[in-house]
Amino acid sequence: MRIHYIMHAFFETPGVIESWAKDKGFEFGGTRTYANEELPKSSAVDFLVVMGGPQSLLRIGEYPYLQDEINLISRVVKEGKPVIGFCLGSQLIAGALGARTQRSPEKEVGVFPIQLTQAGLSDPIFRHFPAEFDVLHWHHDMPGIPEGAVLLAQSPGCPHQAFRVGDRIYGFQFHMEPTKKSVQPLLKHAVDDLTPDNYTQTTEEILSSDFETMNERMKFILDSIITIANG
Repeated sequence: MRIHYIMHAFFETPGVIESWAKDKGFEFGGTRTYANEELPKSSAVDFLVVMGGPQSLLRIGEYPYLQDEINLISRVVKEGKPVIGFCLGSQLIAGALGARTQRSPEKEVGVFPIQLTQAGLSDPIFRHFPAEFDVLHWHHDMPGIPEGAVLLAQSPGCPHQAFRVGDRIYGFQFHMEPTKKSVQPLLKHAVDDLTPDNYTQTTEEILSSDFETMNERMKFILDSIITIANG
């Protein structure tokens, strides 16, 4: 299994996904598009993971490489391979499927609960989760919901927290992949996002959160998608 990730900032890494992939013995590599690294051909990817980042698709003209990512996502989807994305990554997946990024009603930065929709409660993966559970948020925007997609989760600050297309394409506006260690560079380099707001926590509040449970749920999602993809 060749798992390929796309990174948009040096301080937003794959986190627990890297250790999970290595423990499984999967081939694991990535592209730092913000550093002008070249994306792979879709034929070289079995599972695409699209990370978050400070860029905004509402200003895609400032980041021309994001269109190249959308094109790659579209090809991987057409080839029937799994794709998951977090935050900006979810917006890129939605964009590849014809939905426009939107401004979220609220900025969310911190660990807050999301609520599963009725569709989420019966989703092949999320039906194993509580109806409400904590995740890490770090965003101003949110994905549009592509035609034919299923809205899986929402929160008081953001109505588009997760969606699924088919059985192996998932977009998450939130994060479950950072570990308590890997989130620290984000806290350091995106400190301006921590200005007080309705759904913003302090560094101390974020670091006191239960990252282990979030990471275990992330690994369950990854395991489930691999099982689905393998038929």
